[in-house]
Amino acid sequence: MLKDELIQRIRLDIEQSLKNTLSEINQNSYERYYQMLAYHMGWIGDGAGEQAQGKRIRPTLLLLVTAANQTDWQLALPSAVAVELVHNFSLIHDDIEDNSQYRRGRITVWSKWGLAQGVNAGDAMLTIANLAIQKLSPHLPCQVVNQSHELLLQTCLHLTQGQYLDIDFEIRSEVTIEEYWKMIEGKTAALFSACTQLGSIVAQCDPMTVQHYQNFGRSLGLAFQVVDDILGIWGDQALIGKSTASDLCSGKKTLPVLLGLQNNANFAKRWRKGNIQPEEVKPLADLLVAEGIQEAIQNEADSLTKLALEELDLAQPQGIAAELLYELTHQLSQRQK
Repeated sequence: MLKDELIQRIRLDIEQSLKNTLSEINQNSYERYYQMLAYHMGWIGDGAGEQAQGKRIRPTLLLLVTAANQTDWQLALPSAVAVELVHNFSLIHDDIEDNSQYRRGRITVWSKWGLAQGVNAGDAMLTIANLAIQKLSPHLPCQVVNQSHELLLQTCLHLTQGQYLDIDFEIRSEVTIEEYWKMIEGKTAALFSACTQLGSIVAQCDPMTVQHYQNFGRSLGLAFQVVDDILGIWGDQALIGKSTASDLCSGKKTLPVLLGLQNNANFAKRWRKGNIQPEEVKPLADLLVAEGIQEAIQNEADSLTKLALEELDLAQPQGIAAELLYELTHQLSQRQK
């Protein structure tokens, strides 16, 4: 099988498995309840389609790890469905907590159906994710199923811890670089790490190999968030689908901002005065470039990607799926949106 064929089959199976899982709750009494979830997943409503669905990066990563260890990746589909639903649970709640009206160019669930229903929709995604991963049984040993479910629950807790720090940073005038790394460790890297770990657990890899995949996912997740921070200030607005003014105007304490504050030069002086206006964003972004911050952040992303690739080397993935894992790692670290 060619690489293009494999990745296409994996993505089609992910989407169909997600649809099958959510269709189980599409009963007469709960049709509108199902529609809220299907809308968020990008399947129905105005603007439905691939762009609204997102890239499905996390479940793809999980299934590629399973396939790269000479195991039928379809055995891992329950885990893939579970991590994607957990990701979407976090997005629904994140939109509420950030008061975001739009996601991927569409009205968010809570904006469309109200705050209470938005919270409930996120809770539903999380609950269905925990039910989905149990479908690893009876095809895999109980130990694999239990280990996978426990990891999923631990990851959910880690996600909420990262989100707690992210929200807490909004009301604090000072945040350290160390605190930033701890925050994205939970908010972003935890789920990436869980994906690569879950894929190797289904493949019943030895503990050392599972550890290498865990480390690979963690470093990849950290790099992913750092690149996201770069795009939030210097990205192409047309490609990323949101204003590059939002991070600076909202006072979001991303890595470029924190390094700029640590540098304590012209950017820091203006930032500490607060109330940044949209027309000031470009000059402030240029200041960060002039002060060497953009280059430093890119070097950090490159370093984390290098660490991820080193761990992937140690895990010794095999075949076409291994090639795709290396390609995906490079794509995520060099993405423009």
